[in-house]
Amino acid sequence: MTTVPPTATAGSVTGRIHSWDLSTGVDGPGTRFVLFVSGCPLRCLYCANPDTWHLRDGRAATVDAMMAEIGKYRGFLTTAGGGVTVTGGEPLLQPAFTGAVLRRCKEAGLHTALDTSGFLGARASDELLADTDLVLLDIKSFDVTTYRKLTGGALAPTLNFATRLDRLGRCVWIRYVLVPGWTDDEDAVDGLAGFLSGLGCVERVDLLPFHKLGAAKYDALGLPFPLRDTPAPDPALVDRVRSQFRGHGLKAH
Repeated sequence: MTTVPPTATAGSVTGRIHSWDLSTGVDGPGTRFVLFVSGCPLRCLYCANPDTWHLRDGRAATVDAMMAEIGKYRGFLTTAGGGVTVTGGEPLLQPAFTGAVLRRCKEAGLHTALDTSGFLGARASDELLADTDLVLLDIKSFDVTTYRKLTGGALAPTLNFATRLDRLGRCVWIRYVLVPGWTDDEDAVDGLAGFLSGLGCVERVDLLPFHKLGAAKYDALGLPFPLRDTPAPDPALVDRVRSQFRGHGLKAH
């Protein structure tokens, strides 16, 4: 459970952020103010934002400062049917900051979304999740061994988090990155689709074809891009995997 210490106000809680941006149709419904926080415990081989991995590389920002920035766009976001999405990095690496931002956005009448791998789902208090209108849950693979090789982490915490979200009645959009040779195994996809079909909270599945748009960031940081030679999935593969999700009664996009 994450709470703000009694000696601090929610507005003075400080987090480490990478940047923020406005987007449409990618990070939740409508036009979104997307806040990228710094720090992530996973090292996904296909990660497009290696510049968000470390807390130390972010800049300090208080909740009050972020709300002042968000407030500049409040009318536009509301009119455009959007809201605020907290992403990363991994927002649940900084649960006090993330929770305070979500609470303030809810108080301002803005739709809220949390974009997370679920690996640190245990750090999200019920109060934080109550202030979250939508969880964008990125499930990397349904195969335990592949998940470990692909991310460096364990699959179980994410599945436990998904089950908890269902129990709490939170709305969930699943994100699934399709990487040829990694996340296209038919049995693993069917296993994931079967698991998700048993959760009443899953509103849709967004199938995201692997891309290499972040390769230049690895070069700039002097890091090897592990999947540099991996091709993007062809349309036939995308259609096959999307059909597998739909075959389990899920709305797949």
